[in-house]
Amino acid sequence: MVKAADRAKRPERTSVWLEGKASRGRVPRDGAARDGAAREGGQPSGLDRERITGATVRLLDAEGLAKFSMRRLAAELNVTAMSVYWYVDTKDDLLELALDAVFGELALPDAGSQDGWRDQLRALAVGYRALLVRHPWVSTLIGNFLNIGPCSLAFSSCVRQVIRNTGMPPHGQMGAMSAVFQFVYGFGTIEGHFVQRCASAGMSQDEYFRRAMSTIGEEPQFAAHFEGAAGLMEARGGDTVSEMRERDFGFALSLLIAGIEAMVARG
Repeated sequence: MVKAADRAKRPERTSVWLEGKASRGRVPRDGAARDGAAREGGQPSGLDRERITGATVRLLDAEGLAKFSMRRLAAELNVTAMSVYWYVDTKDDLLELALDAVFGELALPDAGSQDGWRDQLRALAVGYRALLVRHPWVSTLIGNFLNIGPCSLAFSSCVRQVIRNTGMPPHGQMGAMSAVFQFVYGFGTIEGHFVQRCASAGMSQDEYFRRAMSTIGEEPQFAAHFEGAAGLMEARGGDTVSEMRERDFGFALSLLIAGIEAMVARG
C-alpha cells in the first residue's frame, strides 16, 4: 500500500497506473474482517474492480465530486467501506480509475491515413466535448492526475496522430493540439456546469436562460452592458440555448481548423 506521506513526497509518481496495483485486488490490512459473504481467502464476494469503478462513475454523475466518498460508494454497492479497499488503496486511486473509464466511452477514428484529418479532428473534438458535458466532474479531475490509463492514452495517441496528419511541422503540433482541445475543454466545462446548474434548479436550459436574462435586464447597472450584446445574440441564430451553443461550437471549431490549414500552407 502506498501511504499518503509517500504520495506527497513523490507527486510525479502518484498514479494507480504506476504503483503496480491497477489490475489487482489488495490483501486486507492486518487481517481486517470483511463482509460475511466472501470468496475463498477472505476476498469480498460479488465485487470486482470493474463493478466498483462503474458504481463510482454513476455516483459522480448523479451526486457530483463534492459528495462522493468511499462510505457512500460502499452503501451503493451494499458492502462495507473496508471491502472496497481490497481493490484500491485510496479514494484518489478510484477517481483515477473512473476518469480513465469514461475516456473509454470515446469513439476514436482510424487515424492511420492522412486523408480526412478534418473530419477526424471534428469527431474527436465533438466526442471530447460531449464527454465533459455528460460527466461534469471530469474537467476537475483531468488536472489532478497524470492521465496515463489505457483509455486516456488511446485518446491522446489518436489526437497526436490526427494532428500529425494535418501536415503541421513538428514544432507547431503541440500548439495546434492545445488550440483545439483546450478550447473544447473550456467550452465543454462551462456547458457541463450550466447543464448541471439548470438541472439542480429544476428548469430546462431555455427556461433558466430566459429567467436569467430577464433578471439581468431589470437591473440598470447591467442592462446597458447587455444592450450591445442583444444584436450578437440575435445574429448567432438558433431558437434554443442548445441550438445557439451548437452554432457557436461548430463555428469556433471551423475557425481553428481553418487556422491549422493556413499555418500548414504558410509552411
